[in-house]
Amino acid sequence: MQFKHPEILYFLFLLVIPILVHLFQLRRFKKEYFTNVRLLKELSMQTRKSSTIKKWLLLVTRLLLLACLIFAFAQPFFKAKDSESSANEMVIVLDNSFSMQAKGSKGELLKRAVQDVLENTPENQRFSLVTCTETFWDTDIKSIQKELQNLKYSSTPFQLDFLLTKIETKKHNHPLDIVVVTDAIGTNQKGFDKLSQHKSVYALLPAAENKTNVSIDKVSISQHLENFYQIKVDVSVYGEGKNEIPMSVFDGKNLIAKTVIQTETDKKSVAFTLPKKDFHGYVSIEDNSLTYDNSYYFSISKPEKSNVTVIGEASKNDFLSRIYTADEFNFTNSDLSSLNYNSIDNQDAVVLNELKEIPQSLGTTLKDFYAKGGNVVLIPSSESSAQNINDFLSNFSGVKIGTLQNQEKQITKIAFSHPLYQTVFEKKTENFQYPKVSSLFTFSGNLSPILSFADQSFFLGSTTNKIGAFYLFSAPINKTNSNFQNSPLIVPTFYNMAQNNMKTGISAYTIGENQNLILDVLLSKDEVVTIANQTSDFIPMQQILNNKIKLSFGDYPSVSGNFSVMKNKENLKNISFNYPRTESDLSLDNTNLFDDFTSVNSVATVFDDIHSSRTGNEIWKYFIIATLLFLLLELLIQKFVK
Repeated sequence: MQFKHPEILYFLFLLVIPILVHLFQLRRFKKEYFTNVRLLKELSMQTRKSSTIKKWLLLVTRLLLLACLIFAFAQPFFKAKDSESSANEMVIVLDNSFSMQAKGSKGELLKRAVQDVLENTPENQRFSLVTCTETFWDTDIKSIQKELQNLKYSSTPFQLDFLLTKIETKKHNHPLDIVVVTDAIGTNQKGFDKLSQHKSVYALLPAAENKTNVSIDKVSISQHLENFYQIKVDVSVYGEGKNEIPMSVFDGKNLIAKTVIQTETDKKSVAFTLPKKDFHGYVSIEDNSLTYDNSYYFSISKPEKSNVTVIGEASKNDFLSRIYTADEFNFTNSDLSSLNYNSIDNQDAVVLNELKEIPQSLGTTLKDFYAKGGNVVLIPSSESSAQNINDFLSNFSGVKIGTLQNQEKQITKIAFSHPLYQTVFEKKTENFQYPKVSSLFTFSGNLSPILSFADQSFFLGSTTNKIGAFYLFSAPINKTNSNFQNSPLIVPTFYNMAQNNMKTGISAYTIGENQNLILDVLLSKDEVVTIANQTSDFIPMQQILNNKIKLSFGDYPSVSGNFSVMKNKENLKNISFNYPRTESDLSLDNTNLFDDFTSVNSVATVFDDIHSSRTGNEIWKYFIIATLLFLLLELLIQKFVK
């Protein structure tokens, strides 16, 4: 037992006062005269013994009364078992990622967690609160009540390591009590070493009752028809639910197609046919789980003619002029001597067809062209030197050419999943008349194979910088060396190589992946473009590239939807943004990672535990009660003991 005011105990010397009073009996006696004292003498002898007992009882009672009163003023208490942590700072880490949209026994997990914090955090409690997107340092519950009630779901996944680093950058004068509120969906081992360094960690892990969820993952063009696009909607089904789910396609606010899908398999693809014109809308479903992944926004621009330049001998370029027809391409055929270097910047694709030597200046120009989003295709010549080709390849990749081998090889494998062929084949084809070559170059290095030989070496490979593509053939494809020009593959291969995804195809970006967009637009020195829709706008990072502009989106926008690229009031292009689908699988909860920490079922439990373990047991009130009892006992002794 300890005392808050031990100096009060010096007053215990006052206990000597009742002792002195009872020992010396300072009361004076008064004489009384009676006619006969024989009876009084007898009475005195009979009551002396009981009077002595009463005096001792009163002495003990008064000593205890006074002692209890002194002890009460000294405020005795028993020390708390965790008193050293009483000055700790409280930090609440709250997961507001999209998986917290799931419904638990009392509603949406995030809304219930916020309500728990609001209802059970003491008003005088100072604490800090950190979410995936926002921070509130050294505050109290009343100050942030409105902010918590209006807390939005975040496309940023719950990253414990990142949040703990953010907490550590803030200087703290005392150790931390950390309360982590998360469903642990997608949580990995990162950050738990840091978390273990804190002595007091509480884990509040709300769980979804229904883990079934349906997500729209992607929309792509599966086929180009004469007047229509056929789009493919990829859907993922998580959990065991087998339901019929309605799916709708909207162009703006106008419903243009609707169907019902069956969720009997984990992966599902649904096809729709859209008119071949500008499209700016979304596809949506309705399920009873997460809502953030129920809509996928996308934009399709009306096809523009692609600009294609082929550099090489005119006689060898005839097959390309038949592919790049005037109704879909602005085709230019140029030999090396008459090439206008300034026109390359205006092209979408440049094909080098069996040039005997590639000038260094052309390599430098095409390197800059590739960096700005252009496509470059190299068909080597059997008369080229390895050194010259390697100097050119160094501008695009780490691949190096070797010697020319006079060996016949047959193409045996097609990368059906490569973007070049994604819209070509309805299904994987096994019975296919594959082309062959009579001689080819060897290559070392890594390229993504598109067409491969039986020994796994590539006939056609590619690399990309995410906005442009570089394609490389390992052999000349003239009719003397190969029958590739007679193959059914020739048309879709070169057709898709010349397509600029910035002009054709679907414009659908993922928020947070810092993707780029290059537009053909001239800006003055002080002009900027903005990305806007009806509810929000932002200015992306932008870099002027001669007659083009490169836009980088970073982590913007914060909300998915259809947007437009605006120059002043001019709409340059329609684009769309979607949330990443990282939170869709509700079965990926790693709550076991929190097994080493204190598990609680509410915020109230946290504060109760802290209060009970760090608050001393004050017992002064019991001494006050004892004082009153002894006072009452003294009165009873005075009245009833004779």
